[in-house]
Amino acid sequence: MKFREIQPPLFLKDYVRYFWVLESSDVGELPKTFGAIADGSPGIIFQQSEHGSFYQNHKELPSVFLYGQTTRYTQLHSPGSFRTIGVYFYPHALKSIFGFNAAELTNSCLDVDLIPSTQFLQLSERLLNTPEPEEQIDVLSTYLFSQIEKNRRFEDPIAQYAVAEMLKVNGAIDLKLLLANLKITERSFERRFKYDVGIPPKLLSRIIRFQASMELLRGNKYNKLSDIAFENNYADQSHFIRSFKEFAGISPNQYQKQYTELVENFPEMKS
Repeated sequence: MKFREIQPPLFLKDYVRYFWVLESSDVGELPKTFGAIADGSPGIIFQQSEHGSFYQNHKELPSVFLYGQTTRYTQLHSPGSFRTIGVYFYPHALKSIFGFNAAELTNSCLDVDLIPSTQFLQLSERLLNTPEPEEQIDVLSTYLFSQIEKNRRFEDPIAQYAVAEMLKVNGAIDLKLLLANLKITERSFERRFKYDVGIPPKLLSRIIRFQASMELLRGNKYNKLSDIAFENNYADQSHFIRSFKEFAGISPNQYQKQYTELVENFPEMKS
């Protein structure tokens, strides 16, 4: 498999973390199984293959689909040879770009061709008729910018500020202090946050903390699991392992043995 990470144009930098391209290196490659791990970020996946489509829970996925927050581990099954382009958003991007309630897409996905657009009646067809990945990313960037221009009025600065503060401290945030600084009631804040991000603030902070622990695991920046637990403010190693199983589906040790990760939070199951 060949993987590339591509930075977004400046006009998307507040919404898109990066684009990624994953391609089969051999036309005769066998189907693969990928894991989707909770990471706090929605996204778009465009899949292109002469051998079929990705499947999830025995359901064929659209050629271009938008997915919301993922709060639990799931698997995607690929065809043989394929090219996939992904858009990795910031947590607040769904409402900011598309204008709808982000909670409606949590643990779910939507065919992008079904989203109203004045300029892109069939995004999938345009992408399929564009030969090179860089050109396809340009098409996606133009599409996203047109959606932002249409829906910018729906952006919520309070939710965006809260997400930014959570990311700064790897999820270890004092929500009571945050509410005091924002001068907003807890009920109003949670309602606005879930509408904007798709999940409650406490859950996002837990996922962000889990992702910080994943960074240590990926880089082997630890001597034992208890070091990761301590570094990320887990009560103990057992607490860390429970959280890891919740969001990654298996224990940290099993994860390292059973998966290889080219695309962050989209690991391939080893054969």
